[in-house]
Amino acid sequence: MVIENKTFDEERALYGSSDLTVKNCRFDGSQDGESALKESHDIAVESCFFNLRYPFWHDDRLSIKNCELTELCRAALWYTGHAEISDSKLHGIKALRECHDINISGCSIVSPEFGWSVNNASFTNSSAESEYFMMRSSNLKFDNFSLKGKYSFQYVDHMEMANCNLNTKDAFWHSKNVTVRDSVINGEYLAWYSDHLTLINCTITGTQPFCYCTNLKLINCKMIDTDLAFEKSEVEAEITTEIDSIKNPKRGKITLPRAKELIITEDCSQCEIVQTSLV
Repeated sequence: MVIENKTFDEERALYGSSDLTVKNCRFDGSQDGESALKESHDIAVESCFFNLRYPFWHDDRLSIKNCELTELCRAALWYTGHAEISDSKLHGIKALRECHDINISGCSIVSPEFGWSVNNASFTNSSAESEYFMMRSSNLKFDNFSLKGKYSFQYVDHMEMANCNLNTKDAFWHSKNVTVRDSVINGEYLAWYSDHLTLINCTITGTQPFCYCTNLKLINCKMIDTDLAFEKSEVEAEITTEIDSIKNPKRGKITLPRAKELIITEDCSQCEIVQTSLV
């Protein structure tokens, strides 16, 4: 069934639908109804405008293409699985939560608290502005993705990132099993308490990165304007630039051209620091 060029503003306008294609429709109006497509499956939505709350809860096999979800379209997708979202604006708060098997491409995300407790999701050629982005989510992939936010990727488990540009403080706190390649990460207090974080060919800036980490690896990375790095951390690092300062690393080996300052106030004998420009 195909529905085209309609406007819906009533409560649960298309609740419980299946095998439905919705094109060029508006979910907006004076009745201010919620949950337009709740409890639906096998739904394709294309070139539609969503200005009402909770449109896609408990859905399965969902396609959203070339749509706009406004800031009034809050909590748009919850408890939904097997969704393909492409070339769309996701601009409502808490737009993705408790969802699984989600693929997002070519999208603009402006959404505080986006992506909590999501399992198995991919993001390509997209951007996001968000606080607490993807908190407590797992099995994630990002490629050609840019982020502006705070407190991103906290408590995530199993994530791969490539060709990303991240401007976010407190990123990767308590994260586990994360690999980041060929990316730029700007932000303060990066990756505290992380476990099995690996960064390859990355550029990192910001104060006090990588504290209280375990199984931390940096391979061929640049660290620019970074100070007080690696405090209390277990680290294996190959760094190609000078660091402003390293403070009390716990265990491992750090190789770099030079640290402008070594702050050693505790026993750090289990961590070897090799400054190649001084050898």
